Amino acid sequence: MKTIFDIRAIVPLAAVMVLAVACGGGGGYEPTDSPNPWADNYASVATPDSMDFWAAYNVHDPCVRKFGDTYYCYSTDAAWIPPRPPKADGEKPPKPPRHKFGNIPMRTSKDLVNWEFKGYAFDSIPTEAWEYVHPISGRKTSRGLWAPFVYKEGDTFRMYYCLSTFGEKVSYIGLAEAANPLGPWTPKGCVVKTDSASVMNAIDPTIIENHENGQLWMIYGSFFGGLFAVELNRQTGLTLTDGDQGHLIAHRANYQVDNMEAPEVIYNPDTKKYYLFVSYGPLATTYNVRVAVADRPEGPYTDYLGVDPRGEVNTFPVLTAPYRFENHGGWQGMAHCTCFDDGQGNYYLASQGRPQNEPGMMDLCIRRMDFRADGWPMVSPERYAGEKQATLSLKDLYGKYEIIHVKDNYVEKELSGGQSNVLLPEETNTSEKIELSSANISDFKDGVFSLTLQSSKIDGVKSYIGHDWENQKTTILFSGIDNQGFAIWGKKIN
Repeated sequence: MKTIFDIRAIVPLAAVMVLAVACGGGGGYEPTDSPNPWADNYASVATPDSMDFWAAYNVHDPCVRKFGDTYYCYSTDAAWIPPRPPKADGEKPPKPPRHKFGNIPMRTSKDLVNWEFKGYAFDSIPTEAWEYVHPISGRKTSRGLWAPFVYKEGDTFRMYYCLSTFGEKVSYIGLAEAANPLGPWTPKGCVVKTDSASVMNAIDPTIIENHENGQLWMIYGSFFGGLFAVELNRQTGLTLTDGDQGHLIAHRANYQVDNMEAPEVIYNPDTKKYYLFVSYGPLATTYNVRVAVADRPEGPYTDYLGVDPRGEVNTFPVLTAPYRFENHGGWQGMAHCTCFDDGQGNYYLASQGRPQNEPGMMDLCIRRMDFRADGWPMVSPERYAGEKQATLSLKDLYGKYEIIHVKDNYVEKELSGGQSNVLLPEETNTSEKIELSSANISDFKDGVFSLTLQSSKIDGVKSYIGHDWENQKTTILFSGIDNQGFAIWGKKIN
């Protein structure tokens, strides 16, 4: 069984409360035309011989980090390759171009918008990883590496990588080091390995330091037994105690069937809290991001509703999920995130995003992330495109919006290897138009306001200038979290 997230309007327009007549105009902000920095569909550059043009394409399970003045993106070995054309009668189909793939694609950017493909971290799978996983995997070993994580320790860059087995717990997290964030990378051994008898699954690592005592922790795990925290030796990058697999920090309701995976932990020095971002749902369809918070990276964590995620419960809030605004085919698979800041107090969440009209494609989707006054993060409804901020007045907010409100619908789905390629229900894909005015906006200060809809008041909603990807212009966006822990997104359209 899986959780499907139905993204639809809060209420039909006719059911909205009576609004003030004079609700448009009067503000100082004017939208401007702004072409999208790159197309969503990359069929024209998808073939392996066009790899140098992949840029923000074919990005799955990203890890984005800033070293110096440059952002680096590392990702899983995954690519959408155009299907071969059908064979005509009596003719052989053309052979695909020959190209040697490596392991763990690397990319760089100066602005989080324009990306350059920089090749692969490894020419082949590190020998020690292959020699552990393949003999006991029943020949189900992945032919690529998954979910890398990179951080800098002193003058050394450390990359944690995974070799796993589809649908099983035969997995290996290895460590490699380099003097440069683009390598060359030298394998340094095994961090954690699991087999069919293990409780946990050794994939999806993230590394986080305890900012009070200097302890270094690896949070990892996927599906099966949940997410675990194990302490690392800072000098070696391996576990502090040989063979230690750590302790449980989170799993989800019905976790024997439904997946929780892809942990990412960051520290916010303003709130002095650690944030555990996790992903629910099948990666190609209803994939969605949730978050819990703790005083220490190793836990215990608490979610938005005050619940400890180590119980058989679902974690809230839900920050991202499939969605569709008008004038676009929509997005799905919006999870396995990486979270980071630019060193100037601006936070971002990045993940894969799959166009609903071609869900095999994987675009890098980077979004602004803000923190409410009470410390909970909120994610932008639109991808970041380098837009500049300006002071918004209350009147700037008045006008017509498309609104998306994440809702929770639980339906049964048969999975394959923990994933499912089912089509999204049509009602998952829609937004609704609504007018905002003084009748439903209150307590406005410095871009933050309270939003009242159907007599329900949502505090701490954040407004800002963003990119209207569907209409190729700048606009006013807002994001918030309702009282039940579901994201609410808005985009001004006039």
